[in-house]
Amino acid sequence: MNDFLTALGLVMILEGIPYFALPDRMRRLVIHITELPDSFLRRTGFFMMCLGLLVIYLVRR
Repeated sequence: MNDFLTALGLVMILEGIPYFALPDRMRRLVIHITELPDSFLRRTGFFMMCLGLLVIYLVRR
């Protein structure tokens, strides 16, 4: 549970940095993302999950 909460905290920090540093560009990016097709977002999300799983596997083995 300790590792999970640490990972969650790191994700929050990394996700928050662009909003803190570049709020105007992030707002434009979010607007652009809402215009992308669902299929593209689904494929991108799946790729990122697989990439994350690979990173965890390589680090933990």
